[in-house]
Amino acid sequence: MAWRNKTTVTEFVLMGLSSSWEMQLFLFIFFLLLYAVTLFSNILIILATSKNHHLFNSPMFFLLSHLAFLDICLASFATPRALFGFLTQHQAISFQNCMTQIFFLHLFGGSEMLLLIVMAYDRYVAICHPLHYASVMSRRHCMGFVLASWTGGLLHTSVQLGFTLSVPFCGPNQIDNFFCDIPLVIKLACADLYPLEVMMVTNSGILSLVCFVALLISYGFILSTFCSRHLSEGSSKALSTCTSHLMVLIMYFGPCIFIYLRPHTRFMFDKVISVFYTTVTPFLNPAIYALKNKEMRAAMGKLVARHSGQVSA
Repeated sequence: MAWRNKTTVTEFVLMGLSSSWEMQLFLFIFFLLLYAVTLFSNILIILATSKNHHLFNSPMFFLLSHLAFLDICLASFATPRALFGFLTQHQAISFQNCMTQIFFLHLFGGSEMLLLIVMAYDRYVAICHPLHYASVMSRRHCMGFVLASWTGGLLHTSVQLGFTLSVPFCGPNQIDNFFCDIPLVIKLACADLYPLEVMMVTNSGILSLVCFVALLISYGFILSTFCSRHLSEGSSKALSTCTSHLMVLIMYFGPCIFIYLRPHTRFMFDKVISVFYTTVTPFLNPAIYALKNKEMRAAMGKLVARHSGQVSA
């Protein structure tokens, strides 16, 4: 690629979410609290699952612990750097670090999308085909599903980053967001790359759309199964849980589809929308997927009480 020799940009400038110091301070406090709660709740889910034999051997909680790990990764790829920028107003990021953010964003984001499909499939088999659940969602199969999710995310981000590194950047170097992402970075290339831009960006958009449609189909089968059966108290709670899951999925996939399926059009509020799938969803997932479950709440409560007793002792 002859373009590589034309890249002269050594760093980018992240414009952030606001130029006002008061708003920057507010954003620092907001993001710090959100990030702290996200880390605490997701780490607690992982520890509670690993220390409880029943939860550790349950396919649903096994997948949930991996979702918690991905949420920690997704919340961490840019938030610490953003917090530093909010407080110090140091907005520069090196070219290498910018590419690293792109790599991890699409690795964790793509892997989480695929894992959410696996979790929806787990619920579909458990509710619609309960007699086959033990064989279909065995530990070996679950590990294979998780590995496939990471592999899919790695392939997705490798393609995206490979094309990004192949284009020339000679200036300008200002990115109108608090992290690096392909739709904004590719616009800074000093060449007419519209076909490549469409291909790269819609790659993420199509992945988001296909995953979202697959999830809707899975939950559609689950809801139709509920409607065809007598709704007992237990199934009513499960129906409520599925509805909550759908709300979070819309909040996660909606912004991704909105941003990535229109590569040549940008709106002022795009960077606000991007906050949802990078920080808000990792914050909400523990509340929706874990805290509404009685077994998980009990395991988390025991873990907190045990460690609180050790500290007080």
